Amino acid sequence: MTPQAAPRWRPGDRREPVPAMIRVDQAGEYGATRIYAGQLAVFGDRHPASRAIHHMAAQEERHRAFFDALIVERGVRPTLFQPFWDKAGFALGAITAAIGPNAAMACTAAVETEIDMHYQEQRDALGDSDPQLSDAIADFQAEELEHRDHALANGAENAVGYPMLSGLIRFGCKVAIAAAKRI
Repeated sequence: MTPQAAPRWRPGDRREPVPAMIRVDQAGEYGATRIYAGQLAVFGDRHPASRAIHHMAAQEERHRAFFDALIVERGVRPTLFQPFWDKAGFALGAITAAIGPNAAMACTAAVETEIDMHYQEQRDALGDSDPQLSDAIADFQAEELEHRDHALANGAENAVGYPMLSGLIRFGCKVAIAAAKRI
């Protein structure tokens, strides 16, 4: 496979450069695997929510592996925040699971809502300029929407303080996305 030439980008351009897309997507998928690891650490394997969480975690791991490989293939520098995402993602998952299954699902719904919008912005920016990346993002976006829909169908909105919890998590996602693009 020959490396795909990244579209030209200069500071001030409105479109996000492809290396930043790859960096932030790898960081986000890594963070998602850590959130689910934190939830499973609290719930264990016998909790009713664990089977669905294991399924979603496996999909996130597949997404992360794709971006890990793309970082190497295209020579993209990973985010310097990786050690932070490790701890912060696990803590977010563990804390929401400790609050209860509805809070864990609220976490998933909030994160996946932001990721859906993030991936759609990337797909719009890419157009047909990078089919490998566009196709992967489209595939992963569909799975992220499945996660969000599952979370909403399984009590996310019943979490204590749902609007505030969801808003805080979504804000955190926006900050993490912005940081991982640059640092």
